[in-house]
Amino acid sequence: MAYEDENYVNTTLAVWNYSNFNEAVIQQFQSGVLHNSYEYFGSHQVIVHKNAGFYFAVWAPHAKQVAVVGDFNDWNHQQHQLFPRLDQSGIWEGFIPSLTPSSIYKYHITSIDKTISIKADPYAVYAELRPQTASITRTLSYQWKDKKWMKQRKKYNALDAPWNVYEMHLGSWMRPIPSDEMSFNTYREIAALLVPYLIEMGFTHVEFMPVMEFPYDKSWGYQCTGFFAATSRFGTPEDLMYLIDVLHQHEIGVILDWVPSHFPADAHGLYRFDGAHTYEYADPRKGYHPDWNSYIFNYSRGEVRSFLISSACFWLSIFHADGLRVDAVNSIIRLDFSRKQGEWEPNIYGGNENIEAIQFLKKLNEIIYAQFPDVQTIAEEASDWPGITLPLAAGGFGFGMKWMMGWMHDSFTYFKAEVDQRLHMQDLFTFSMMYYYDEKFMLPLSHDEIVHGKSPMIYKMPGLEHEKFATLRLLYGYMYTHPGAKLMFMGNEFAQTSEWQDHRELDWHLLEHVSHRKMKDCVRALSHLYKNEPALYQYQFSPEGFEWIELNKRNDGVMAYKRKGKNKKNDLLIVLNTSNKQYKNWIMPVSGKKEWACIFNSNDLAFWGTDEHINKNMTTKIIEKKTQRCEIKIDIPALSMQIFR
Repeated sequence: MAYEDENYVNTTLAVWNYSNFNEAVIQQFQSGVLHNSYEYFGSHQVIVHKNAGFYFAVWAPHAKQVAVVGDFNDWNHQQHQLFPRLDQSGIWEGFIPSLTPSSIYKYHITSIDKTISIKADPYAVYAELRPQTASITRTLSYQWKDKKWMKQRKKYNALDAPWNVYEMHLGSWMRPIPSDEMSFNTYREIAALLVPYLIEMGFTHVEFMPVMEFPYDKSWGYQCTGFFAATSRFGTPEDLMYLIDVLHQHEIGVILDWVPSHFPADAHGLYRFDGAHTYEYADPRKGYHPDWNSYIFNYSRGEVRSFLISSACFWLSIFHADGLRVDAVNSIIRLDFSRKQGEWEPNIYGGNENIEAIQFLKKLNEIIYAQFPDVQTIAEEASDWPGITLPLAAGGFGFGMKWMMGWMHDSFTYFKAEVDQRLHMQDLFTFSMMYYYDEKFMLPLSHDEIVHGKSPMIYKMPGLEHEKFATLRLLYGYMYTHPGAKLMFMGNEFAQTSEWQDHRELDWHLLEHVSHRKMKDCVRALSHLYKNEPALYQYQFSPEGFEWIELNKRNDGVMAYKRKGKNKKNDLLIVLNTSNKQYKNWIMPVSGKKEWACIFNSNDLAFWGTDEHINKNMTTKIIEKKTQRCEIKIDIPALSMQIFR
């Protein structure tokens, strides 16, 4: 019923004979492994007995009666009733002749206990603009132009490729002029603004906070009601395809935030969908999320697992996404997440693991990587739960990467400390490399860290204005040269001075000030350096890519490490000075090459630093010819990070 090739997506008119739901499909759906259930459920434009119209299918196992209501029948639930399949699957289906695309509809569901629910279509691909909540019939049709990217993207999305991700919220990155809280740039307008900016800044990927339909702006998309529908706030689904298409044409990958952990209680959503706990656990100790006032998917139901897995595959297939950042993994796998003793029930073995949820995540990754071997799944998992990125065959979860929350929190603690305190905190700074190779990590400076009183990045840094900027440049330099993929939230690149607010655009006017403009220049230089220096990414998840060089100068605040690639000629020496003292003629041990040059200095005048020509003429002393063990004599500015090649 749905036709797709690499260049074209179209739900076509076809002769409908009710044969798509065969026994094998039903079995896969009920077993939780149907990865394309969106081809069977929802509304689809078809032809029945030469009559064009829309076929509807919905899973409502506790329903006594289901009807399609909308603007085309004056919301009369007696007019277009669906019929239950005879296979006891809980699937209701039917055909409405002459119904056209862009028709507004919902499901009128009467439960066994005669409860009435008016629900949006869980599989709808388009929905009304909030605060309206109905689904909209639509035939997705878009001519893709990213054929080159799709054929080559494996090299861009591989784990030994540079991953420099710009995380952004589409509604508040840039606003139209004049602007108000209800107006947004469209997907197409965002494309015209965003693509040149990402190219300028050297980002390799962009991550969109959830674009799946959601009712409440303040949830930022993390309280989703439309798991197959691109939010209509910014235009049509095809407009989002256009945005992704243009990004791909300019060799920029697209990661989508995806939320399989919970959903809100809005009346039109999944909660008590057919008058019973259909999508969520019935037991509130498992089914209710106290932190977010939302409901947790029942991962023990095969139909729910198929729904979620199909949602993931839908965005990867139909929208050509290059990966999914899976939100709140820790809340999925722990029965006791955010619950006190007595508020949760242990599993059958007495533990706190949600066994069926863990199996769901493993199956999710198994299916995704089988169907889309050139994408990545990224876990937002804040604990030390082992094996998140370990292969399935080795007993792991099979994610491609995991956010390195420990590195982020330790780095903030370290750099927020006054300079004299930092000298006694070196173990905190170096701790990340003690456990780094346990997982394949992405280093996040995300939206969560600059909201709700946590302060923007620049004001996390101590000292006077110049010291704040110098320390932030140092932190960014540390991130870009530390092993692992990188993620930076919008606004961090030019040192936004206010916490992120979803209802207004970033403080772009700050770029009128030289300090902020040159901070942006610093991040741009780091981005391009990271992308162009193989030593910074080829072994970013492997011990071969990192070596400590200097850790014995605790009282001086100077630390150094080497980043190594497949070719030794590309090796880099990273020297950090986290103190407020500068050092002249510092002797640094190096090996493997006789000639070294400084290729980046965070304290350069170009970045609002104080030095312009530092280490332009370096001297090298050969200690041992055979191994090319040498000493280089360098100057080290205060609060700086330098890269030598």
